Amino acid sequence: MGRAARLAAGKQGSENNIVAEQVKSRRRSTKAEQRADTMEQILDEAEYLFSKHGLHGVTLKDVAKRVGVHHTLLNYYFADKKTLFDEVFARRAVITSTRRMQALNDYEQAVGTKPTVEGALRAFLDTDLDLYIEGGESWKNYGALGALVANSPEWGAELMDSHFDPVVLRLIDILKKALPDCPEKDIFWGYHFVTGALMVTLARTGRIDKLSGGLCKSDDFEAIKARMASFMAAGFLQICGAPRVPA
Repeated sequence: MGRAARLAAGKQGSENNIVAEQVKSRRRSTKAEQRADTMEQILDEAEYLFSKHGLHGVTLKDVAKRVGVHHTLLNYYFADKKTLFDEVFARRAVITSTRRMQALNDYEQAVGTKPTVEGALRAFLDTDLDLYIEGGESWKNYGALGALVANSPEWGAELMDSHFDPVVLRLIDILKKALPDCPEKDIFWGYHFVTGALMVTLARTGRIDKLSGGLCKSDDFEAIKARMASFMAAGFLQICGAPRVPA
């Protein structure tokens, strides 16, 4: 074989190797994408079931059936049901807590030393409600799940603490600056009432629909967003400004 032929053969071999590597890379990418898609589907369906039936009302087999896979696949991805539940909860918790923290930081930077109660609450509440307005049914399922977790002291409190304490305490810090003369105890009670209203909203029980004869709808997050922060701000101002019975 002449020199030219050897060079041509070498070049062809090199090109073949490159093509082979590209094919392998695409296969790896495809497998990774397929795995990611499967994981998202599992988390979505598990989220739906957990939001309806809670931690103890769902089995891995229930999730597998809804996804349309054998339950051994879930055992491969998750050590047990609680591991799956925790991952479902954490997936969106990091999004809402990060967004609210950023909104609170941006708000305080914008107003400097003169925050208002309503301004702080709008950064905290409206930013969260926007996720449920814009995110569709999947986010609303997560909201219902969050309401369930928040009202489950045996195992839910720890999840809420680990994921949301930093952003809640950031809100409290700004409220203290907005209400410098308000007893700290009343600010915490005010937050307690705020989070209670938010959890009832996220639960979407339909009770307000029945009570109002359809005038109000529990999934009308736009209407809730337009009212909640203003209503809660008035409550803070009332308990911080009105005479209080000694506790």
